[in-house]
Amino acid sequence: MKKYIVAGLLVWLPLAVTIWVLSSALGMLDGVFVTVLAAITRVLPPTAQSGIEQLRDVPGLGVVVVVVVLLLTGMFVANVFGQWWLRQWDRLMGRIPIVKSIYSSVKQVSDTLFSSSGNAFREAVLVQYPRAGSWTIAFVTGRPGGEVATQLGGEHLSLYVPTTPNPTSGFFLMVPRADVVPLQMSVDEALKYIISMGVVAPPAPAVASAAPLPLRNRAG
Repeated sequence: MKKYIVAGLLVWLPLAVTIWVLSSALGMLDGVFVTVLAAITRVLPPTAQSGIEQLRDVPGLGVVVVVVVLLLTGMFVANVFGQWWLRQWDRLMGRIPIVKSIYSSVKQVSDTLFSSSGNAFREAVLVQYPRAGSWTIAFVTGRPGGEVATQLGGEHLSLYVPTTPNPTSGFFLMVPRADVVPLQMSVDEALKYIISMGVVAPPAPAVASAAPLPLRNRAG
């Protein structure tokens, strides 16, 4: 009986987790839509509020609206005129006390993570952590800069070490380049390996090299 229960669990667990993740994402998008509708109803006259309130009952409308808004925003900022407006908006947000600190920090992180020209999470490596002789997988996020780079001296890499099985939390390390071993596996394969706690191992490279390959050059 135990064998059959485990076999059934292996069938339904991936589907249940997939549905849960998608439901959470859709619920978040619907939440954004409902929040915007609530703000709109506060400024509209009472005669128009009833029609706006009915939009909340339309299933999936929030997801469609949010996706369309993101698409139109991306198309707008992709041209010269949109880039000019984006610079003006960034300049305005940079002049508001408290807000400028939060906005600029989040913008720098998001530009690094999601920009097609960014270097974050482009390569998986091996690093000894949390002690010598104990290895884990990390992701290169760049190189230390500013005062930190001056104090460290030599060539170092900035690494993100995700936790298992939740890779959204982890540790930030600055390690000498010589102590990092590059991997040929992709970032997706490395994430699967981490999330599965080493159960889902990526295939070995077709040709094993005799010595570790040098890490690719990265912008600071």
